[in-house]
Amino acid sequence: MHPSLLTRLRDRDYRLTSQRRVVAQVLEGPNVHMTADAVHQAATDILPEISRATVYSTLNELTQMGELRELSLDGRSKRYDPNVAPNHHHLVCDGCGQVFDVQHEVAPPTLTADETHCMTLGRAEIIYHGTCVSCTAP
Repeated sequence: MHPSLLTRLRDRDYRLTSQRRVVAQVLEGPNVHMTADAVHQAATDILPEISRATVYSTLNELTQMGELRELSLDGRSKRYDPNVAPNHHHLVCDGCGQVFDVQHEVAPPTLTADETHCMTLGRAEIIYHGTCVSCTAP
């Protein structure tokens, strides 16, 4: 298991203001894939005076630092994922939009020279789609 976002930020000597700490706390736990608005709502439950601009700014900064992954899944709102482990992909419910982490121990398939279109490859993201039990229940 990888260290939590808060632990990683402390290890980097990242300046943890009360607002930044709350954003990191909200993003703790397994299978966390929150929109910026959901992060803001959860953060205001802990720190009522935190502004939407501060939440957006913090999310952007943590993404730029590589401590969060910004996900765009099928035209839905961007989500923020604190799991930055390699070979980490996602499973999305097409009904409710719930997102789960999927960890692969093997790398994704490689592309042929023709398939790369002369690009230097950096990483691959696989998104599996399905329907969760809640959405299929009568």
